[in-house]
Amino acid sequence: MTDPIVALDRAHIWHPFTQESTAPDPVPIESADGAVLRTRDGREILDLISSWWVNLHGHAHPHMAAAIAEQTTKLEQVIFAGFTHEPAARLAGALADRLPGDLSRVFFSDDGSTAVEVALKLATQYWANRGRTRNRFLCFEGGYHGDTMGAMSVGASSGFFDVFRSLMFPVDALPFPATWEGDEAVEDKESRALAALDAYLDRHGAETAALIMEPLVQGAGGMRMCRSAFVRALAERLRAADVLLIFDEVMTGFGRTGALFAGERAGVAPDIVCLSKGLTSGYLPMSVTVCTPNVYEAFLDADFDKAFTHGHSFTANPLACAAALASLELLEQERSLERVRAMEVLHRQRFAELAEHPRAHRWRVTGSIAALDVQAADGGYGSAVGPWLKRFYLERGLLIRPLGNVVYLMPPYCVDDEQLEKGYRGIAESLEKMPV
Repeated sequence: MTDPIVALDRAHIWHPFTQESTAPDPVPIESADGAVLRTRDGREILDLISSWWVNLHGHAHPHMAAAIAEQTTKLEQVIFAGFTHEPAARLAGALADRLPGDLSRVFFSDDGSTAVEVALKLATQYWANRGRTRNRFLCFEGGYHGDTMGAMSVGASSGFFDVFRSLMFPVDALPFPATWEGDEAVEDKESRALAALDAYLDRHGAETAALIMEPLVQGAGGMRMCRSAFVRALAERLRAADVLLIFDEVMTGFGRTGALFAGERAGVAPDIVCLSKGLTSGYLPMSVTVCTPNVYEAFLDADFDKAFTHGHSFTANPLACAAALASLELLEQERSLERVRAMEVLHRQRFAELAEHPRAHRWRVTGSIAALDVQAADGGYGSAVGPWLKRFYLERGLLIRPLGNVVYLMPPYCVDDEQLEKGYRGIAESLEKMPV
């Protein structure tokens, strides 16, 4: 008998990143606790991808719930044009204190794609307000920055958006020096990528507004990783050419890489950073785009035309701000970064063992993120092995959602070693049993 919630879902809901005509019935989740999801029929599923990379501290954390509940009794929403409130002011200050460099001006929005849109608009108008037209943008091949129009434009090389290409603005993509453990060609790949950047800046530097990148780890592109030294060399060249650097830390922010921010681990402070997902630990939707005083001051003028005329109804929602503040508190109270660093050690040990299997290749680890490529007849996000692997893991009580033939883990920080071992064993079993 079909679960009535599933039947209602099937009658009305259109799910993201899903081919509705072929997808199996969605799994109805009744409750969750820590790293464990519970279905309506009583099964337990271990969430090893932080529910699409958003959940830092685990599900139904009492500290998070209490902070949100308390805020509902004070203020749930207020227009943010001409008004402010304590949770937003405190959160902006807390982020400015923790971000690298002098990133200190916080613009609130609602999700990662919008945070990227804001960053692109800021970069364009920054130059216009200074009396210079710079309409070129740089990105990296394989990068993904969201699903709104500007975010799709700078993520066009990811291959997700071909049907919309006629609507996008042109963006130039550089080769990304993706690397893995034992990669003997990494220095050559980095040299070629930097040479391509040098040649581009020689030709177009004066026309280029900004370069946007996912620092250290490209997420949806396949958990492709690069080295800190490359990010530093890149940043030095952009500074010399007077081109803005935008970090899309929607995924990597708030400890995922072993530092609070990937830019911190790489030793680079960008001009603009985009944050979402872990910002509220997944409890409520919110994002921020944070820039330096240099960028912010270009918008200050007696003329309203130089103002940044962007916003949305739920800007700086007080409930989401309260959730974000509670999440920042937990990062310190629960020593989350220490846990991530310990997780990285365990990931390295166990993924090195998994990669001894002939069907496993190119294992890589950065902080809480571990990935490997599975041998398949077809690679990429559309690989036929992806759905098989997802079903295989789910049947064993594991929420592991491969990116095509890329199997990865990105657990919430509350996950314990025994739970991680269950995930490693599941991956090992899948390598043995997957169809050739």
